[in-house]
Amino acid sequence: MIKYKLFCKECNLKFDSWFASSNEYERLKKKKLLNCHNCNSEKVEKTLMAPQLISHKSKTDEKLNLEKYNKVKKTIKDYQKFIKDNFNYVGDNFAYEARSIHYNGKKKSKGIFGSASKEDLKELKEEGIDVQTFPWIDEKEN
Repeated sequence: MIKYKLFCKECNLKFDSWFASSNEYERLKKKKLLNCHNCNSEKVEKTLMAPQLISHKSKTDEKLNLEKYNKVKKTIKDYQKFIKDNFNYVGDNFAYEARSIHYNGKKKSKGIFGSASKEDLKELKEEGIDVQTFPWIDEKEN
């Protein structure tokens, strides 16, 4: 595993990301699968990185980072439970169902959730259909 500090040329956001190898980073970059989580731009590049020196403080930092990770994971799981309890799951038919509700006026008592490609989401937004993305943790990833 290798961690790179990435930089978005659109919104100037700097963020870290992990990759299986430097070759994996290059493969994802070539296929245009890297994007900024803030503005969704594909104009993401590696920045210069300094090597990380191991110190006693790093163990404390590691523990704090694990605590933060677990807190974020719990928050995501709580949101997922809310979504499952209050929205109808439509699976891979999300784009079709969203258009049906929007254009045919088939307003359901509950909203919907499911999965859609980046292209489908872009098209839905261009059509004026309000959609949101949300990170999803599979149950088997506990």
